[in-house]
Amino acid sequence: MTRTLEQWLDHQQRVHARGVDLGLERVRAVWERMGAPRLAPVAITVGGTNGKGSTVAFLEAMLAAAGKRVGAYTSPHLLRYNERVRIDGADADDAALVAAFERIEAARGEIPLTYFEYGTLAALDLFARAALDVALLEVGLGGRLDAVNIVDADAAIVTTIGLDHMDWLGADRDSIGREKAGIFRAGRPAVIGEADPPHGLLEAAARCGARVLRAGRDFDARLHAGGWRWTGWREDAGGDAAGWPPHADLPAPVLQAPSQIANAAAAISALYALRDRLGWDTRALAQGVAAARVRGRLEHLGGDPELVVDVAHNPQAATELAAWLDAHPPRGRVLAAYGALSDKDVAGVAAALGARIAHWHLGGLEAETPRGLPAPALAERFAAGLPAASFSLHADMAGALAAARAQAQPGDRILAFGSFYVAAAALRSAEAAAARPRARV
Repeated sequence: MTRTLEQWLDHQQRVHARGVDLGLERVRAVWERMGAPRLAPVAITVGGTNGKGSTVAFLEAMLAAAGKRVGAYTSPHLLRYNERVRIDGADADDAALVAAFERIEAARGEIPLTYFEYGTLAALDLFARAALDVALLEVGLGGRLDAVNIVDADAAIVTTIGLDHMDWLGADRDSIGREKAGIFRAGRPAVIGEADPPHGLLEAAARCGARVLRAGRDFDARLHAGGWRWTGWREDAGGDAAGWPPHADLPAPVLQAPSQIANAAAAISALYALRDRLGWDTRALAQGVAAARVRGRLEHLGGDPELVVDVAHNPQAATELAAWLDAHPPRGRVLAAYGALSDKDVAGVAAALGARIAHWHLGGLEAETPRGLPAPALAERFAAGLPAASFSLHADMAGALAAARAQAQPGDRILAFGSFYVAAAALRSAEAAAARPRARV
């Protein structure tokens, strides 16, 4: 029987008893049964706590501007599963994904795979068939034991290290950093996107013999009038013909969070490290920085009151969001529609935003995923981080968004943020509103 894509995704949820089961043995065994073909002449892996999807987007846009055929694997998706696999900028269609899942099922035999492992193998399979120049792979969770890590990437990037997924990765930044460093390889570029990484990350990178390129030491990003400059490290020959270190003058990215320049700088550093194989075109870098887009990252959906959507779901990301709110205050109040998964530090997120939010509309996510927090449990955790805040409870995010709209006045900003499920609900709501016929005046 031929399954549809939705039927395949439902089937995958039932093959493995656990939704998350980190380890490379199962997925590597199936990939080897599929022949383990080469994905592309160059593969780049991107890990980290926050900023992975944006960094992949910068890489994808810069490489495309340079004329490269690029495949990008990211997760999770927002509106359609197909978003996870892109080839030459286009989402994989249902037929291609279904064909890949059929090949995986024929190869796996008795080996149980998780939902994420199926998706990773499908991306690898489609990339290997697509005659790519470059394959970009975003780590799902951690690094060392994530399914993506069966690929020995030519370069790897770790964007940031924050406290998230601690049940699987460890209780502190050092432990989490060691897990993230598992994507590094001996002798190959290992780009670290933050200037103050935990010792555990640096220690693990040194132990594996990776060629570490660290923000603030081996490359830098400096703002200037009208944009910013990426500056790289001097080579043994002393830089360019004039003796200066390599550099690129770049426009401000459309992606607005303060960390986006750091993400772009890390992406450029990986491309510079691979320049002998990919070339070095500063015009393509500038075009890519200006062109990169990722849905749900401080995405403005317009209106008055305006609606802004963001996937900030941990304290590190919430701190970035707070900095953006401080730099871009609305004319009126900020009203939040917020939901979270059960493994998230809700109190830490609430504390990071603090008094910037006039009122919180807390929505339940238990109908979306078994990991979703119901509104009462969300409120209990929220109050621990921000006990004096004004908030109300809603059974789901549709209710939270509707209540925020009803409360908002012209000049206010509605901030829908937290889980990817929150962002998806806000995007669907905005699309539905845009599709409704306007009343005649």
